[in-house]
Amino acid sequence: MNDRYGRLVLDGEQAALVFVRRLPYPIEDVWSAIADPDRRASWFGETVLEGRVGGVIDMVPSGPRTSVDRKRMTGRILVWDPPHVLEHEWRQAVAEDGVVRYELARDGDGTVLTFSHRGLGVPTAKGFGPGTHAFLDRLESHLAGAIPPDWTERYREVARGYPARS
Repeated sequence: MNDRYGRLVLDGEQAALVFVRRLPYPIEDVWSAIADPDRRASWFGETVLEGRVGGVIDMVPSGPRTSVDRKRMTGRILVWDPPHVLEHEWRQAVAEDGVVRYELARDGDGTVLTFSHRGLGVPTAKGFGPGTHAFLDRLESHLAGAIPPDWTERYREVARGYPARS
């Protein structure tokens, strides 16, 4: 069920990244790590998130090492259905406007997370694959109570597996 390297789904000139991961943690804990700004800060980066449809989301990820203006992502919450779906716009200077969706489903004592990022150009989607992988690895470390790996180091480690998948 885990798709550690995700899938690139093509639709003409646009693409989506889709990752499916089974996490051995209760759905409420996974939801909290994704939707609570304080918890999210430990694995993703500084986050403002108004938990409601139409609420603001503003994030500055911990990686990569570049200017805040290039990293900052903003948007509005499109779907807010705790603890099952968080969907929001993704507006960032270095990418096409898109939509990110975290969909959570109970799976026994764990949770299946389906993450998607839609509306990207194909080159951007291919470039975002290793970075998204690194952030999801950081989320898993956070849920395990461990210190998340450095984003840049994790990116470099996983990026080696991506060229063959493009």
